[in-house]
Amino acid sequence: MQGLGKTERGEQGRDIDLTSLRSTMPASGPLQGGSPSNLNMNLYATKKTAAEGMLDIALFLANITHMKTVIEQGAGYRYYAAVLTLISFSLALQIVAGVLIIIIARRDLNVVSNQKRLDDLNNLATGVIFVTTVVNFFVSFFGSKRTGFFRWLLARLHF
Repeated sequence: MQGLGKTERGEQGRDIDLTSLRSTMPASGPLQGGSPSNLNMNLYATKKTAAEGMLDIALFLANITHMKTVIEQGAGYRYYAAVLTLISFSLALQIVAGVLIIIIARRDLNVVSNQKRLDDLNNLATGVIFVTTVVNFFVSFFGSKRTGFFRWLLARLHF
């Protein structure tokens, strides 16, 4: 992609717009004549991992709320056992993902001997989060018992 600024050929033969990169690099980064060591990849990875952890906590709390709703509806609900099993499995996967995220966050990415292990742990965490997403899709598909509120609301709004 070529912008209005100076471009350079990247590793894979693509044009890199150096002007747009300047805004993402530190003021004394390699594009301004500084050293590339000023860009702390460990700090970036830690912030990314913390963000993943916060999203995992939000999904964990949503699943607990959903589980509470299903339990309150009682065993008379058609998919009661299936939904409770799926939510429980999802919660277990989220705990595993949370532990992996904590392990990843505590390691230093700048140490070369840690990089292969961190890459493997990151791939494992990504796989666990993907499986959690699929499980939560099925939880949403089976859902909870319909209350009739939406039908009531539509009738009141004359749809």
